[in-house]
Amino acid sequence: MPITFANMAQDIRRNFSQGTKQRLGDKLFFGTASAAALFAFGLVALILIFLGYRAWPTFSEQGFSFITGSIWEDATHKFQIFPMLVGSIYLGLIGLLIAVPCSIFMAYFIEFVAPARISKIVRFLVDFLAAIPSIIIGFWGLVVFTPAGGSWAQLLNKYFSYLPIFKNDNQNFGGSPFIGGWILGVMMIPIITSVSREVMSRVDPELVNAGRALGGGSFSILRRIILPVSKGGVLGGVLLGLGRGLGETIAILYTVNLVFVTNVTRPLENRGGSIASWIAASFGEATSAVIGALMAAGVLLFAITLIINILSSLIVERSVRKMAS
Repeated sequence: MPITFANMAQDIRRNFSQGTKQRLGDKLFFGTASAAALFAFGLVALILIFLGYRAWPTFSEQGFSFITGSIWEDATHKFQIFPMLVGSIYLGLIGLLIAVPCSIFMAYFIEFVAPARISKIVRFLVDFLAAIPSIIIGFWGLVVFTPAGGSWAQLLNKYFSYLPIFKNDNQNFGGSPFIGGWILGVMMIPIITSVSREVMSRVDPELVNAGRALGGGSFSILRRIILPVSKGGVLGGVLLGLGRGLGETIAILYTVNLVFVTNVTRPLENRGGSIASWIAASFGEATSAVIGALMAAGVLLFAITLIINILSSLIVERSVRKMAS
């Protein structure tokens, strides 16, 4: 077909038309993505504004003692959340003691030890564990794990009761922070494992092969090569897991005997709780003043988890960027 000016003009018009449609598609996609991002940001802002508006009378009346005090009385209109704040952090730390070693070893096993088929199966099981509703895990913790965890706590009390942390004066080992921490640990494992595995997968394989060539075992490679390179991302995953544990409600409500006291030195005793479980347990029959105080507790929990999640995201992003460079 001979090339003529008319054919060239027709090709130019066709390309221009396609480019215009492409630009319109790009604009539509950009607008949709931007709207979705703004919607998520606006939703979080609206939730915070609503909670802050309902909680402001409590904050203005109680002052800083709302965080530092240990009295919760509707009759005297004194609402102070310190025992449940400490309980939330305490349960989260117990959960991290259980979840972090398991998650790191599991992530290392998936990425560097297991055959491809086994690795795929383990990844599926970890993701499936993350998808199980918390009420199911809480029910499992109440019916199945509490008897086993109580017997473990009883053994610790029997052989190590000379240490104050393992004492239990009432000899009732069900519903303790020890059991609640185990349940949180199970719920933290999928998040920490997924983030740690993603970060470990970016470690230069030549470093691992060099370690093996020098006679390094699996544990020495993990300790001397994998963790030093990926420690920032693993820390971010740990913080994400902590944020998940701080906000857990139903599982703690099922497995921990909710008592409004500060219990840090006796994790084997059946008394404790968290902010989220306290809100869930108190909301049903709450007066207007108590609802305001519970909203204030929700604002405090919201702020803590938001800060932890932001820090963890920044740490993971910085670690991945550093490893890529």
